[in-house]
Amino acid sequence: MTTPAPPRIAVTMGDPAGIGPEIVVKALANLPATAASRPLVVGDLAVMRREAAKLGRRVRAVDAGPAGRSPDDLEVHDPWRRDLSDLPYGQVSARAGEAAATAVIEAATLALDGRVDAIVTAPINKAAMNAAGYRYAGHTELLADLTKSPGARMLLVAPGLRVIHNSTHVSLREAIRRVTPANVRHAIQLLDDALQAMGAAAPRIAVCGLNPHAGEGGLFGSEDDARIRPAVQRACSEGIDAVGPEPADTVFNRARNGEFDGVVAMYHDQGHVAVKVAGFFDGVNVSLGLPIVRTSVDHGTAFDIAGRGAARADSMELAIDIAAAMAARRRPASAPPT
Repeated sequence: MTTPAPPRIAVTMGDPAGIGPEIVVKALANLPATAASRPLVVGDLAVMRREAAKLGRRVRAVDAGPAGRSPDDLEVHDPWRRDLSDLPYGQVSARAGEAAATAVIEAATLALDGRVDAIVTAPINKAAMNAAGYRYAGHTELLADLTKSPGARMLLVAPGLRVIHNSTHVSLREAIRRVTPANVRHAIQLLDDALQAMGAAAPRIAVCGLNPHAGEGGLFGSEDDARIRPAVQRACSEGIDAVGPEPADTVFNRARNGEFDGVVAMYHDQGHVAVKVAGFFDGVNVSLGLPIVRTSVDHGTAFDIAGRGAARADSMELAIDIAAAMAARRRPASAPPT
Protein backbone atom coordinates (compact mmCIF):
# COMPACT_ATOMS: atom_id res chain seq x y z
CA MET A 1 0.00 0.00 0.00
CA THR A 2 1.33 3.44 -0.95
CA THR A 3 1.77 5.85 1.96
CA PRO A 4 -0.20 9.06 1.29
CA ALA A 5 1.87 12.19 0.85
CA PRO A 6 1.89 14.62 3.79
CA PRO A 7 -0.65 17.45 3.45
CA ARG A 8 0.41 20.49 1.43
CA ILE A 9 0.04 23.55 3.69
CA ALA A 10 -0.06 27.11 2.34
CA VAL A 11 1.51 29.46 4.92
CA THR A 12 0.83 33.16 4.36
CA MET A 13 3.53 35.68 5.21
CA GLY A 14 1.26 38.08 7.14
CA ASP A 15 1.87 41.83 7.19
CA PRO A 16 5.38 42.39 5.75
CA ALA A 17 5.98 45.28 8.17
CA GLY A 18 5.38 43.00 11.17
CA ILE A 19 6.85 39.80 12.55
CA GLY A 20 4.93 37.50 10.18
CA PRO A 21 7.72 36.80 7.67
CA GLU A 22 10.21 36.30 10.50
CA ILE A 23 8.16 33.73 12.39
CA VAL A 24 7.30 31.90 9.15
CA VAL A 25 11.01 31.47 8.40
CA LYS A 26 11.79 30.44 11.98
CA ALA A 27 8.95 27.93 12.12
CA LEU A 28 9.84 26.31 8.82
CA ALA A 29 13.51 26.25 9.75
CA ASN A 30 12.53 24.19 12.80
CA LEU A 31 10.35 21.86 10.75
CA PRO A 32 12.23 18.63 10.02
CA ALA A 33 12.39 17.32 6.47
CA THR A 34 10.39 14.31 7.68
CA ALA A 35 7.58 16.51 9.04
CA ALA A 36 3.91 15.65 8.61
CA SER A 37 3.32 18.51 6.16
CA ARG A 38 4.78 20.13 3.06
CA PRO A 39 4.74 23.91 3.59
CA LEU A 40 4.39 26.45 0.79
CA VAL A 41 4.86 30.11 1.73
CA VAL A 42 2.45 32.48 0.00
CA GLY A 43 3.72 36.04 -0.09
CA ASP A 44 6.33 38.46 -1.34
CA LEU A 45 9.47 36.70 -2.57
CA ALA A 46 11.80 39.61 -1.81
CA VAL A 47 10.50 39.97 1.76
CA MET A 48 10.85 36.26 2.43
CA ARG A 49 14.39 36.25 0.99
CA ARG A 50 15.33 39.15 3.27
CA GLU A 51 14.08 37.34 6.38
CA ALA A 52 15.47 33.96 5.34
CA ALA A 53 18.94 35.40 4.80
CA LYS A 54 19.06 36.49 8.45
CA LEU A 55 18.84 32.83 9.47
CA GLY A 56 21.05 31.48 6.72
CA ARG A 57 18.14 29.93 4.84
CA ARG A 58 17.55 29.80 1.09
CA VAL A 59 14.32 30.66 -0.70
CA ARG A 60 13.12 29.03 -3.89
CA ALA A 61 10.33 30.49 -6.02
CA VAL A 62 7.81 27.80 -6.97
CA ASP A 63 4.39 27.45 -8.49
CA ALA A 64 1.61 26.32 -6.17
CA GLY A 65 1.52 22.80 -7.54
CA PRO A 66 2.75 19.62 -5.85
CA ALA A 67 6.40 19.71 -4.85
CA GLY A 68 8.84 17.87 -2.68
CA ARG A 69 10.35 19.63 0.32
CA SER A 70 14.02 20.47 0.32
CA PRO A 71 15.50 20.59 3.83
CA ASP A 72 17.46 23.71 2.89
CA ASP A 73 14.92 25.71 0.87
CA LEU A 74 11.79 27.65 1.73
CA GLU A 75 9.38 27.30 -1.17
CA VAL A 76 7.62 30.59 -1.88
CA HIS A 77 4.65 31.13 -4.17
CA ASP A 78 4.58 34.78 -5.30
CA PRO A 79 2.30 35.48 -8.28
CA TRP A 80 2.62 39.28 -7.82
CA ARG A 81 6.39 39.99 -7.73
CA ARG A 82 5.94 43.40 -6.12
CA ASP A 83 9.20 43.55 -4.09
CA LEU A 84 8.06 44.99 -0.78
CA SER A 85 11.43 44.67 0.91
CA ASP A 86 11.69 48.48 1.08
CA LEU A 87 8.72 48.71 3.45
CA PRO A 88 9.86 49.93 6.88
CA TYR A 89 9.26 47.67 9.86
CA GLY A 90 6.61 48.58 12.39
CA GLN A 91 4.54 51.00 10.32
CA VAL A 92 0.94 50.72 9.17
CA SER A 93 0.69 51.09 5.39
CA ALA A 94 -1.85 50.34 2.69
CA ARG A 95 0.85 48.58 0.60
CA ALA A 96 1.53 46.17 3.44
CA GLY A 97 -2.18 45.67 4.09
CA GLU A 98 -2.81 44.94 0.42
CA ALA A 99 -0.01 42.37 0.31
CA ALA A 100 -1.18 40.64 3.49
CA ALA A 101 -4.81 40.45 2.36
CA THR A 102 -4.03 39.22 -1.16
CA ALA A 103 -1.75 36.51 0.25
CA VAL A 104 -4.64 35.23 2.37
CA ILE A 105 -7.01 35.33 -0.60
CA GLU A 106 -4.50 33.50 -2.80
CA ALA A 107 -3.91 30.81 -0.16
CA ALA A 108 -7.64 30.31 0.35
CA THR A 109 -8.17 30.09 -3.41
CA LEU A 110 -5.47 27.40 -3.65
CA ALA A 111 -7.27 25.46 -0.90
CA LEU A 112 -10.68 25.86 -2.53
CA ASP A 113 -9.19 24.63 -5.81
CA GLY A 114 -7.69 21.60 -4.06
CA ARG A 115 -4.09 22.62 -4.80
CA VAL A 116 -3.24 22.75 -1.08
CA ASP A 117 -4.84 20.85 1.79
CA ALA A 118 -4.93 23.62 4.41
CA ILE A 119 -3.81 27.17 5.05
CA VAL A 120 -1.94 28.70 7.99
CA THR A 121 -1.93 32.48 8.35
CA ALA A 122 0.68 34.74 9.89
CA PRO A 123 -0.64 37.89 11.64
CA ILE A 124 -2.13 40.79 9.71
CA ASN A 125 -2.65 44.37 10.82
CA LYS A 126 -6.35 45.25 10.67
CA ALA A 127 -5.71 48.98 10.19
CA ALA A 128 -3.37 48.31 7.26
CA MET A 129 -5.78 45.86 5.67
CA ASN A 130 -8.66 48.34 5.97
CA ALA A 131 -6.46 51.13 4.59
CA ALA A 132 -5.99 48.94 1.52
CA GLY A 133 -9.76 48.69 1.09
CA TYR A 134 -10.39 45.31 2.70
CA ARG A 135 -13.13 46.15 5.18
CA TYR A 136 -12.93 43.19 7.53
CA ALA A 137 -12.37 42.85 11.26
CA GLY A 138 -9.86 40.05 10.75
CA HIS A 139 -8.95 36.81 8.99
CA THR A 140 -12.08 34.92 10.00
CA GLU A 141 -14.42 37.53 8.56
CA LEU A 142 -12.42 37.80 5.33
CA LEU A 143 -12.35 34.04 4.85
CA ALA A 144 -16.04 33.67 5.75
CA ASP A 145 -16.92 36.22 3.05
CA LEU A 146 -14.57 34.72 0.49
CA THR A 147 -15.89 31.18 1.01
CA LYS A 148 -19.52 32.25 1.54
CA SER A 149 -19.55 30.76 5.04
CA PRO A 150 -21.77 32.91 7.28
CA GLY A 151 -21.58 30.37 10.09
CA ALA A 152 -17.80 30.57 10.56
CA ARG A 153 -16.53 30.69 14.15
CA MET A 154 -13.18 31.11 15.91
CA LEU A 155 -11.64 28.31 17.95
CA LEU A 156 -8.63 29.03 20.17
CA VAL A 157 -6.30 26.23 21.20
CA ALA A 158 -3.87 26.56 24.13
CA PRO A 159 -2.29 24.09 26.54
CA GLY A 160 -5.20 22.28 28.19
CA LEU A 161 -7.88 24.47 26.55
CA ARG A 162 -9.92 24.48 23.35
CA VAL A 163 -12.43 27.32 23.21
CA ILE A 164 -14.87 28.22 20.45
CA HIS A 165 -16.54 31.63 20.44
CA ASN A 166 -20.19 32.26 19.70
CA SER A 167 -19.12 35.76 18.57
CA THR A 168 -15.79 37.58 18.38
CA HIS A 169 -15.09 41.00 16.89
CA VAL A 170 -18.34 42.75 17.73
CA SER A 171 -19.51 45.05 20.52
CA LEU A 172 -20.68 43.54 23.78
CA ARG A 173 -24.22 44.68 22.97
CA GLU A 174 -24.08 42.86 19.63
CA ALA A 175 -22.49 39.80 21.25
CA ILE A 176 -25.45 39.53 23.63
CA ARG A 177 -27.88 39.83 20.71
CA ARG A 178 -26.12 36.94 18.97
CA VAL A 179 -26.67 34.60 21.92
CA THR A 180 -29.57 32.70 20.35
CA PRO A 181 -30.45 29.00 20.59
CA ALA A 182 -29.59 28.52 16.89
CA ASN A 183 -26.21 30.24 17.12
CA VAL A 184 -25.19 28.49 20.33
CA ARG A 185 -26.29 25.12 18.96
CA HIS A 186 -24.21 25.75 15.83
CA ALA A 187 -21.14 26.58 17.91
CA ILE A 188 -21.56 23.37 19.93
CA GLN A 189 -21.76 21.32 16.73
CA LEU A 190 -18.69 22.99 15.21
CA LEU A 191 -16.71 22.37 18.38
CA ASP A 192 -17.75 18.72 18.49
CA ASP A 193 -16.69 18.29 14.85
CA ALA A 194 -13.36 20.06 15.46
CA LEU A 195 -12.50 18.09 18.59
CA GLN A 196 -13.09 14.84 16.73
CA ALA A 197 -10.90 16.12 13.87
CA MET A 198 -8.20 16.76 16.48
CA GLY A 199 -8.44 13.20 17.75
CA ALA A 200 -11.04 13.21 20.56
CA ALA A 201 -13.26 10.21 19.89
CA ALA A 202 -16.10 11.26 22.21
CA PRO A 203 -15.66 14.95 23.09
CA ARG A 204 -17.02 16.37 26.34
CA ILE A 205 -18.16 19.97 25.89
CA ALA A 206 -18.98 22.67 28.43
CA VAL A 207 -21.06 25.68 27.39
CA CYS A 208 -20.48 28.96 29.20
CA GLY A 209 -23.28 31.03 30.58
CA LEU A 210 -23.58 34.64 29.50
CA ASN A 211 -24.28 36.26 32.86
CA PRO A 212 -22.40 35.90 36.18
CA HIS A 213 -22.94 32.42 37.67
CA ALA A 214 -24.83 31.48 34.48
CA GLY A 215 -27.67 33.77 35.55
CA GLU A 216 -28.05 32.30 39.05
CA GLY A 217 -31.47 30.85 38.21
CA GLY A 218 -32.69 34.10 36.68
CA LEU A 219 -31.42 36.37 39.43
CA PHE A 220 -28.76 37.92 37.16
CA GLY A 221 -30.53 37.66 33.82
CA SER A 222 -32.80 35.40 31.81
CA GLU A 223 -30.60 34.76 28.75
CA ASP A 224 -28.88 31.68 30.18
CA ASP A 225 -32.07 29.74 30.78
CA ALA A 226 -34.02 31.15 27.82
CA ARG A 227 -31.36 31.07 25.07
CA ILE A 228 -28.42 28.86 26.05
CA ARG A 229 -30.00 25.96 27.92
CA PRO A 230 -32.33 25.01 25.01
CA ALA A 231 -29.32 24.83 22.67
CA VAL A 232 -27.47 22.52 25.06
CA GLN A 233 -30.53 20.32 25.51
CA ARG A 234 -30.97 20.03 21.75
CA ALA A 235 -27.30 19.13 21.27
CA CYS A 236 -27.58 16.42 23.91
CA SER A 237 -30.70 15.01 22.29
CA GLU A 238 -28.73 14.70 19.05
CA GLY A 239 -25.91 12.73 20.63
CA ILE A 240 -23.40 15.40 21.67
CA ASP A 241 -21.98 15.18 25.18
CA ALA A 242 -22.57 18.79 26.29
CA VAL A 243 -23.38 20.45 29.61
CA GLY A 244 -24.38 24.00 30.46
CA PRO A 245 -24.84 26.80 30.82
CA GLU A 246 -21.89 26.68 33.22
CA PRO A 247 -20.44 29.63 35.20
CA ALA A 248 -17.61 31.10 33.15
CA ASP A 249 -15.51 31.94 36.21
CA THR A 250 -14.88 28.25 36.94
CA VAL A 251 -15.46 26.31 33.73
CA PHE A 252 -12.10 27.03 32.08
CA ASN A 253 -10.19 25.74 35.10
CA ARG A 254 -12.36 22.62 35.08
CA ALA A 255 -11.51 22.12 31.39
CA ARG A 256 -7.79 22.54 32.02
CA ASN A 257 -8.05 19.90 34.75
CA GLY A 258 -9.47 17.41 32.25
CA GLU A 259 -13.19 17.54 32.95
CA PHE A 260 -13.98 18.82 29.43
CA ASP A 261 -12.34 18.58 25.99
CA GLY A 262 -13.64 21.96 24.86
CA VAL A 263 -15.61 25.00 25.95
CA VAL A 264 -18.12 27.22 24.13
CA ALA A 265 -17.60 30.89 25.10
CA MET A 266 -20.34 33.42 24.48
CA TYR A 267 -18.17 36.37 23.39
CA HIS A 268 -14.63 37.48 22.58
CA ASP A 269 -13.12 38.38 25.95
CA GLN A 270 -14.85 35.59 27.84
CA GLY A 271 -12.84 33.06 25.86
CA HIS A 272 -9.76 35.02 24.86
CA VAL A 273 -8.73 36.01 28.38
CA ALA A 274 -8.79 32.40 29.56
CA VAL A 275 -6.85 31.10 26.55
CA LYS A 276 -4.18 33.79 26.67
CA VAL A 277 -3.59 33.23 30.35
CA ALA A 278 -3.25 29.50 29.66
CA GLY A 279 -0.78 29.96 26.79
CA PHE A 280 0.10 33.43 25.57
CA PHE A 281 2.99 32.36 23.33
CA ASP A 282 1.69 29.03 22.09
CA GLY A 283 -1.99 29.61 21.41
CA VAL A 284 -3.43 28.75 18.00
CA ASN A 285 -6.46 30.18 16.22
CA VAL A 286 -8.58 27.78 14.15
CA SER A 287 -11.41 28.89 11.85
CA LEU A 288 -14.37 26.53 11.97
CA GLY A 289 -17.36 26.37 9.65
CA LEU A 290 -15.29 27.00 6.51
CA PRO A 291 -14.98 24.60 3.55
CA ILE A 292 -11.20 24.69 4.06
CA VAL A 293 -8.86 24.00 6.97
CA ARG A 294 -7.38 27.22 8.35
CA THR A 295 -5.26 27.79 11.43
CA SER A 296 -3.28 30.82 12.57
CA VAL A 297 -1.08 32.20 15.28
CA ASP A 298 -2.95 33.69 18.22
CA HIS A 299 -1.08 36.98 18.36
CA GLY A 300 -0.67 40.16 16.37
CA THR A 301 1.94 41.75 14.12
CA ALA A 302 4.05 42.97 17.09
CA PHE A 303 5.24 46.10 15.29
CA ASP A 304 7.26 47.06 18.37
CA ILE A 305 9.72 44.18 17.85
CA ALA A 306 9.47 43.72 14.08
CA GLY A 307 12.84 43.48 12.37
CA ARG A 308 14.78 42.80 15.56
CA GLY A 309 14.91 39.03 15.27
CA ALA A 310 13.29 38.65 18.69
CA ALA A 311 9.93 37.15 17.68
CA ARG A 312 9.01 33.68 18.92
CA ALA A 313 7.66 31.13 16.46
CA ASP A 314 6.02 28.75 18.98
CA SER A 315 2.48 29.59 17.91
CA MET A 316 3.29 29.34 14.19
CA GLU A 317 4.88 25.92 14.65
CA LEU A 318 1.82 24.65 16.51
CA ALA A 319 -0.53 26.19 13.94
CA ILE A 320 1.23 24.24 11.18
CA ASP A 321 1.08 21.02 13.20
CA ILE A 322 -2.65 21.41 13.93
CA ALA A 323 -3.45 22.29 10.31
CA ALA A 324 -1.64 19.17 9.13
CA ALA A 325 -3.48 16.97 11.64
CA MET A 326 -6.87 18.44 10.75
CA ALA A 327 -6.22 18.16 7.02
CA ALA A 328 -5.39 14.48 7.48
CA ARG A 329 -8.71 13.92 9.27
CA ARG A 330 -10.76 16.29 7.11
CA ARG A 331 -14.48 16.22 7.78
CA PRO A 332 -17.23 18.26 6.08
CA ALA A 333 -18.07 21.54 7.85
CA SER A 334 -21.41 21.82 9.64
CA ALA A 335 -24.12 23.91 8.02
CA PRO A 336 -24.65 27.40 9.44
CA PRO A 337 -27.65 28.05 11.71
CA THR A 338 -31.06 28.64 10.19
